[in-house]
Amino acid sequence: MSIPEPTQTPDGPAYEGRLLDRVDEEVVDQGAAFDIRTLMSRRGVLGLAGLGLGAVVLAACAPAASGGASSTPAPTASPGGDAGSASVTEIPDETAGPYPGDGSNGPDVLEDSGIVRQDISSSIDGAATADGVPLVFELQILDLANGGVPFAGVAVYAWHCTAQGEYSMYSSGLEDVTYLRGVQVADADGTVSFTSVFPGCYSGRWPHIHFEIYPDVASITDSTTAIATSQLALPQAACSAVYAESAYDGSARNLAQITLASDNVFGDDSGALQVATVSGSVSAGYAASLVVGVDTTTTPTAGAAPGGGEGGPGGGGEPPAN
Repeated sequence: MSIPEPTQTPDGPAYEGRLLDRVDEEVVDQGAAFDIRTLMSRRGVLGLAGLGLGAVVLAACAPAASGGASSTPAPTASPGGDAGSASVTEIPDETAGPYPGDGSNGPDVLEDSGIVRQDISSSIDGAATADGVPLVFELQILDLANGGVPFAGVAVYAWHCTAQGEYSMYSSGLEDVTYLRGVQVADADGTVSFTSVFPGCYSGRWPHIHFEIYPDVASITDSTTAIATSQLALPQAACSAVYAESAYDGSARNLAQITLASDNVFGDDSGALQVATVSGSVSAGYAASLVVGVDTTTTPTAGAAPGGGEGGPGGGGEPPAN
């Protein structure tokens, strides 16, 4: 079998529109996260081929045994779902960090009227707008307890830092600002989408977006009812392109000092199930997507602030210098 060749783009080498996570490696050596994203983008092809071909392709992309069990099980064809869908491993539970704004650690934006919104680039009252490169990010939530079907009706609360690495409602001068936080309810495909700006990179953390998943929108005012808490990681190529912009002063330096493997959240498996697929450019803006498996038969283990190292102002790291 011939080795696929990447395509050179303004944002770095890409294969079938997906930027390579490991720019110095061949396409076949990009790792499980890239393979999974490639497979998910081919759902239409797998649907035509049926369950049998889906299992063969997934098995071909699974990592070979290396003398011990893998910490991230390879996906297999879904026995009880759509013929064209592959089962998805449960998203790792992660900390909500020191700045959740969900009432568990001080401020509570989830009590505010207007928090259910698609565009989170401005405060709920419209008084302040975040600077930065435009980003639309999409999460597709799958219900693993019911065969991996779309988890329609769940409410997803997402939040992230500014281009300068600060958090609304917590950072100095931003206590009364509510941008870069919002809730969406999953549609029939289990999908939610947010319009925002690309987050910066502050000292001690890989660029990321937090999210909590609730059983329904009526549950969001009680953070203890969340059925999953995790984080989306942004790929290096897109981050490097964005951080060349003056609005992200300091982010390029901070990114150079950390890797997915050394990050205290994604480091267990280099974010194998959490690195988003990203397309776009600095001039046109970016689009990011991630498939999120949620298993309600397991007990959530995340949500609390970490013991240290979360990063950001006052939380084990510092925001980029202004």
